[in-house]
Amino acid sequence: MGHFIGTHQNKLDAKGRVSVPASFRSVLKKMSHAGEGALVAPVILRPSIKYPCIEGWTELGFEALSAPLANYDQFSAEHDDFVMALFGDATPMETDKEGRILLPADLITYAGLTDMVAFIGNDKFFQIWEPAAGVRRLAEARERVNAAKLTLRAGGAA
Repeated sequence: MGHFIGTHQNKLDAKGRVSVPASFRSVLKKMSHAGEGALVAPVILRPSIKYPCIEGWTELGFEALSAPLANYDQFSAEHDDFVMALFGDATPMETDKEGRILLPADLITYAGLTDMVAFIGNDKFFQIWEPAAGVRRLAEARERVNAAKLTLRAGGAA
């Protein structure tokens, strides 16, 4: 399985296009139905529910994210809310041959993006931030981990 790792800054052009970091494109291809040999990298973009940023999901990652919906009655309010929250604002797209994606105007506005963006790896997905806000979020995460003296446990147990 691929992981989105690191922070990368790229320019957002006047048309709303941005180059996806090469290492991220590799993971997007690997975790797609077409596989590593794909000519383009498919990605599903959506606004983060928790933060003022855009999330980028692989095809297989987004399918795994939505798989637990099968545990809800299809006609329940909970199912309807989850489906709307996950799929209603999602935008599937592919990189062009130069590795760029076109960010939808509503997502650019939601994340407060201007001429530069920060791609921040988040393991199974990545986030696209306004660079200063991304730096603040990284610092906040480190501070909270340190303050709580959190450590990783062997075997992935929480």
